[in-house]
Amino acid sequence: MESGGIRIGTCSWTERSLVESGVFYPHTVTTASGRLRYYASRFDTVEVESSYFAIPTLQMTCAWVKRTPERFLFHVKAYGALTGHLVDPGLLPPELRNLFPENDRARGEARVGEAALLKALAGAMAAALEPLRAARKLGFLIFQFPPWFNDTKRNRDYLIYCKELASGLPIAVEFRHRSWLAAGHAEETFALLREHRITYVTCDEPQCGTSSSVPFRPEATTPVAYLRLHGRNAEGWLGDSALRYDYRYDPDELGSIAGVVRELSARTRTTFVMFKNCHAGHAVCNALQLRQMLAGRQEEPDLGS
Repeated sequence: MESGGIRIGTCSWTERSLVESGVFYPHTVTTASGRLRYYASRFDTVEVESSYFAIPTLQMTCAWVKRTPERFLFHVKAYGALTGHLVDPGLLPPELRNLFPENDRARGEARVGEAALLKALAGAMAAALEPLRAARKLGFLIFQFPPWFNDTKRNRDYLIYCKELASGLPIAVEFRHRSWLAAGHAEETFALLREHRITYVTCDEPQCGTSSSVPFRPEATTPVAYLRLHGRNAEGWLGDSALRYDYRYDPDELGSIAGVVRELSARTRTTFVMFKNCHAGHAVCNALQLRQMLAGRQEEPDLGS
């Protein structure tokens, strides 16, 4: 990954409420291809969320390459089966779907534990991302672990195994269980990631007092720092709600985040700041605000819509 200073983007360019809000895309931009081209004219990096639900096709990733300028980077979430989540085999192409047990296919959900199937799915994902890698437009393959993935010997071993599953692609990991970052554990976690050259994802999220409420612990375990900002909607966070990411950071909160970004960027090659609070366009607004703040400008951002 090339040096790039501070790069700011969002964790989707297609989230429904963003598109419907009308706050970012001009009314003349109405197609998927047009939205990506427009997004890439305003930002130089983005996260792909859809890959968590289904492995992208080569047709998709080739199109992403064609619709974005040089040096644009895609960070791609690992397919959910690779991080222990339930997945729907029906969303996969037949050659992968048929690798699942018949009962799982009939039920429409599966949790994969078999090593051979994990390797097959990971191999398919690496192959799908090859156009991005070849075009030097692939950032990280992001392994977002579930709230029940806690700090145990078995799970630490699996973190290391993820590098093998990624077939040489750079990986970053996000924790959703606070044990990884608790007092007396965080430094061990960071040391493990440094040893194996795995990038840690610093998350900002609501602090709800539960095991799945991860503290904000900014750190860099490789020459690249990665911040993922979920917003602070505590009420929505605990429920399975479409409004979980309905939160807009205020100027004071962004100012505090800007300080963290400056500190991390002073000791890293590249710092990515990715806004996940995509509901109703909050992420694009906050991303543009933070960019202006880091540049020393205080005026309202030009959304261009």
